Amino acid sequence: MDGTILLFLLQDGITNGAIYALLGIALVLVFAVTRVIFIPQGELVAFGALTYALLEAGKVPGTVWLLAGFGLLAFVFDVVAAARERALARRLAKAVLIDLAIPGALVAATLAVAGRELGSGAHFALTLALITPLGPLLYRVAFQPIAGASILTLMITAVGVHLALVGLGLVFFGAEGLRAPAVSDLMVTIGPMLVTGQSLAVYAVATVAIVALWLFFDRALWGKALRATAVNRLGARLVGIRTGFAGSLAFALAALVAALSGVLIAPMTTIYYDTGFLIGLKGFVAAIIAGLASYPLTALAALGVGIVEALASFFASDMKEIIVFMLIIPVLLWRSLKHTHVEEED
Repeated sequence: MDGTILLFLLQDGITNGAIYALLGIALVLVFAVTRVIFIPQGELVAFGALTYALLEAGKVPGTVWLLAGFGLLAFVFDVVAAARERALARRLAKAVLIDLAIPGALVAATLAVAGRELGSGAHFALTLALITPLGPLLYRVAFQPIAGASILTLMITAVGVHLALVGLGLVFFGAEGLRAPAVSDLMVTIGPMLVTGQSLAVYAVATVAIVALWLFFDRALWGKALRATAVNRLGARLVGIRTGFAGSLAFALAALVAALSGVLIAPMTTIYYDTGFLIGLKGFVAAIIAGLASYPLTALAALGVGIVEALASFFASDMKEIIVFMLIIPVLLWRSLKHTHVEEED
């Protein structure tokens, strides 16, 4: 392997690592706020990529029916909860708006826009709008009713949600893979290396997204509420922060990041309904290396995961995935030796 090949491999690794950084940061956020290891993050990535590819092809994505179905299911959950709390009128109005009106408006907008060739920008925005509400709807249906359960119970639930979404992906998107056109035909020459417009778009969007998340947590009131909930759930509840809302907001941000990642990778590789699982797991590896706690360390670990994956694809392509996932073994061993074992954390 000469220097030119190494540069190309590093470019691929940094491009993939930027995607994994977004996913890893979203996983850390969701875990910190809700204690949920959000395994279905990868499915939302695949749904975002497939939605964008179908819109670019002039077709109506199955996401609209998936969103409508989850909205109806969440509405049923909210009605039952409101009846138990004897606050039916107030909760019902809120449920109609969040669970029915917003998904219904997005479905109508998608049906009106699909096939009109409004351009990649409109399809990009519509994809984000369709995928983002799936996060809080999933939280409402699957996780909020058991928010006080143990981490193990929440993880088992996350695995169940992952399996359900894989099956729903096959139903709503089909078994055929899709790939979106590149955002640009631009090619930039940097020494012996060619950098594509798609790679530049990944770098730019990932950087802007990470900076935007940092500003949100540092400056915005809702961001500070999420940070407070992540530090101390009981203390946040005592000062008036609604932890249920904080969980919904964390899942919405995770879904937004997943949709953004899906749009970015859609022109880079063919995406199938079950492709997202491996992509999400690589973000999970980065989050585990960072201890599911630090956003900067997660981003750095994700870049490392991307570079290791790129080098492994050259030296041992058939062992690439194994090498990537083995990265967590020394980290887990080190943490196991360093920390005291406990049966269950409160």
